[in-house]
Amino acid sequence: MEAQETTQAVPPLEISTSRQLLSWMAEQNLSFAFTTYQIGKLFLLGLKPNQELSVFERTFNRCMGLCTTANGLYMSSLYQVWRFENVLQSGQLQESFDRLYLPQVGYTTGDIDIHDMGVDQNGRLIFVNTLFGCLATLSETHSFKPLWQPPFLSKLAAEDRCHLNGLAMREGKPAYVTAVSEADVVDGWRDHRANGGVVISVADHAVLARGLSMPHSPRWHQDRLWLLNSGTGEFGFVDLQSGRFEAVCFCPGYLRGLSLQGDYALVGLSKPRHNKTFSGLPLDDLLKSRRSEPRCGVQVIDLRSGDVVHWLRLEGVVEELYDVVALPGVRRPMALGFKTDEIRRVLSIEAESGGETPHV
Repeated sequence: MEAQETTQAVPPLEISTSRQLLSWMAEQNLSFAFTTYQIGKLFLLGLKPNQELSVFERTFNRCMGLCTTANGLYMSSLYQVWRFENVLQSGQLQESFDRLYLPQVGYTTGDIDIHDMGVDQNGRLIFVNTLFGCLATLSETHSFKPLWQPPFLSKLAAEDRCHLNGLAMREGKPAYVTAVSEADVVDGWRDHRANGGVVISVADHAVLARGLSMPHSPRWHQDRLWLLNSGTGEFGFVDLQSGRFEAVCFCPGYLRGLSLQGDYALVGLSKPRHNKTFSGLPLDDLLKSRRSEPRCGVQVIDLRSGDVVHWLRLEGVVEELYDVVALPGVRRPMALGFKTDEIRRVLSIEAESGGETPHV
C-alpha cells in the first residue's frame, strides 16, 4: 500500500506487510516508529479505525537515534536533538490519532553523528557521540558533555576512531556499548569491519565480546544482552560469561534498529550500500548462499523460536533504516514537523494539576 498521511509530495514509496502484522499490532496494543537518515524521515506506524495500516511521516534532516520517554520521544538529527512531547490527554483523539508528538525542545549539538540514545533513571538523556567515540549527555551551554569513553581510546577527538554506535541501558543506567573496532586512529574502524566488532561494559571498561561484524543496537531484555551482528545479518545475544555471540535468526539485510517487547523483537533491515563501508562483509556470501536479495523494512522475531513471524517491507526511495522503537499502548501516532503550518496552530495550556488541553 502507499504511504498516505503526508502533507507534501514525496518520492514513490511502497509499503507492504505480512498478512498478520496488523492483527498482531492490535493484539499487542502497540505501534512503532523508525527513522531513515537516507532521506531524512521519521515514520510512525499504527492502525486506522478500520484496522488498516496508518503511515505518518515527518521530515528531519539525517534523523537517526530514537528512544522513548514517559510522554514522548527523543530523536537525533544532523546537528540537533529533538524532544517530542505528546500533547493529547489520555483518551483524547485528534482526527482518530491517539498521540500527537510535538517537537517541544531542540538542542543544538553540531554534527557529532549521534547514534543510539537512552534515558537514565533521573530522566537524563544519554547518547552515543560517534564522532568523538564517547557517551555523552546534553549541555545547556555547549555541544555536549562527555560522560564515558572506551579504554582503548587515548584521547577525546573528533575523528570517529572506533565507530562507537550502540547503547544498552540496564536498570536506568548505561550498561553496554558496541563499537565496530578497537582502533585508536582517525577513521581506523573501516579496516576492521568484517570481524573487529566489540561489546564493552560501561561500568568496568571491560571488553566482553570480540570478533563481531559491525555490531549495532545492543539491548538488555529478559536478562540477556541482545544485539544485531549487522555484518552477518544475524540477530542474537551475547553470552556474557563466555563472550560468545549466539545467533538466533538470520535476516536478509544489514541490521540496525532493535526494540524488544515481551517475547518479540522488532528489527530494522537495510539494503547495503555498494561502497567500501558495506562491501566485503560476510553478509554478501550469506545472502548468496540463501538465494536471497537484501531487503529494507522491519521484521518481528519471536524470541522463543527465532522465527520471523511478521514483517513490513519498504520498496522505492527508502533503502536504509537506522533506528526502530516500539510504542506500547499507542494505537495511532502522529507528529508535527516544520515543513507545514500545522505547528503554528497547535497550542496547549498546562493546568495547575499538570494536565494539558491542546487546541488545534
